[in-house]
Amino acid sequence: MATLPPLPVSVVIVSFNTCELLRRCLLSVADCAEVIVIDNASRDGSVQMVREEFPSVLLIENAENRGFGRACNQGIASASNPLVLLLNSDAFAQPGAVETLVRCFDDPTVQGAGGKFEHPSAAGPLTLWRVFCEQLWLERLFPASRLMNGYWLNRWLPNDQPTEVFQVMGACLMMRRGTLFDERFKLYVEDTDLCRRLGKIVFEPRAVFGHALGGSSRQERWRSVALYNAGKELYFRIHAGWWAWLACLLLNRLGALLRLPLKPKIFSRVLLAPISGPPLASE
Repeated sequence: MATLPPLPVSVVIVSFNTCELLRRCLLSVADCAEVIVIDNASRDGSVQMVREEFPSVLLIENAENRGFGRACNQGIASASNPLVLLLNSDAFAQPGAVETLVRCFDDPTVQGAGGKFEHPSAAGPLTLWRVFCEQLWLERLFPASRLMNGYWLNRWLPNDQPTEVFQVMGACLMMRRGTLFDERFKLYVEDTDLCRRLGKIVFEPRAVFGHALGGSSRQERWRSVALYNAGKELYFRIHAGWWAWLACLLLNRLGALLRLPLKPKIFSRVLLAPISGPPLASE
């Protein structure tokens, strides 16, 4: 039986203490032409596992946790193929998924494409209204309302054809090589910013991926929430100005205050987190 040529894709995977998940991820993209792992100073044997079990993988070892966007930029800069697939270390491709995404680029106007997870995988623009609905639980109170719960789009999109969207998750984003992340983002929302700058993006529901959601972040819960809030605030400061930054900050802190009685240990720390966001986890 003839061996098929490798897919013309450089897969960029950022890893931080996800050894077992990373192994599964690497096995799922073995048919791609190039795989690049950027390790953010893992201490769980991830580096040794990649060296021993996947010697063909290009391994970049960072001395510290550089976050998602900065580490991805290292991988993108090292890629040698026209297409780059950004894939979380806690995600994995189902058979045929990467090839299905590649076909999206037969359309020369497509600049980015994302596959389907079991959880939300595509979204509309990030607006202050969406932050308002999120922080005041309106999206949960009215799950069937596109007005209140229309940020994540999976339930509103067809399941049998690609559809143009504003953004797909950075956990699975294929794009033409060239665009880089804004390194001012520590962790979270950097993919929203990149998609805003990227151009035409399609969501391809027939490219199915698995995802152990949150497995790659390795942050304490309060730190993840605070970093996500800081990412949203930075996004609005960059794209809408200081007034929008302030509005987002106040909405985020209000949301933490409302949640304080439910989970005081988490949301007391979110409420008091630095405006620039807490530092990234180092272990």
